[in-house]
Amino acid sequence: MEYLKFFIAPFICALIGWLTNYLAIKMLFHPRKPVRIMYWNLQGIFPKRQRELAVSLGNLVENELVSHEDIQNVVNNPEFISSLNKTINDYLQDILTRKLVSLHPMVSMLLSGDVLESIKKLLARETQKHLPEILQSIARHLENSLDFKEVVKTKVEQFSMDKLEQILFGIMKKEFRFIEIMGAVLGFLIGIFQSVFIFLL
Repeated sequence: MEYLKFFIAPFICALIGWLTNYLAIKMLFHPRKPVRIMYWNLQGIFPKRQRELAVSLGNLVENELVSHEDIQNVVNNPEFISSLNKTINDYLQDILTRKLVSLHPMVSMLLSGDVLESIKKLLARETQKHLPEILQSIARHLENSLDFKEVVKTKVEQFSMDKLEQILFGIMKKEFRFIEIMGAVLGFLIGIFQSVFIFLL
């Protein structure tokens, strides 16, 4: 019976280690509202610091992930310009050959043969000529009106804690489980060390 204590100790320490880490993870989000315990206010880390988290994420997105330079890079990308130019030309040609022609028989007579081809070529040249300028104007407008940092900050601030907890646990479920297991493993090892130390004494 005396030796049974030495075998029980590691399992008790493992339970304590698991429970401690489990509670620590839960306390990232709970309690949602401050709870007064004597001289301390107890509140989950994320509910308490949601605003700071929103600001930090906003700065991270703007400085490291997405910026107005990225928009400029897309706008100035030759492949993007070429693809957009083709899409616009296809749309304009569809208007000429199908929609305008169907308006009236006279329009159909006027927009035929060489006249139609000349108009198509003219539109294609003008589109190719002015498209970069149009894209730059759009990019400038986005730069003046779209603040990535503010968008992210506002959205994160408006998240309910239930939603934020669901998102983070969805992303880091395995990592949180690993932390709980490691608490149990470390507790078990500490229990073995204590048992051996007491036994040697």
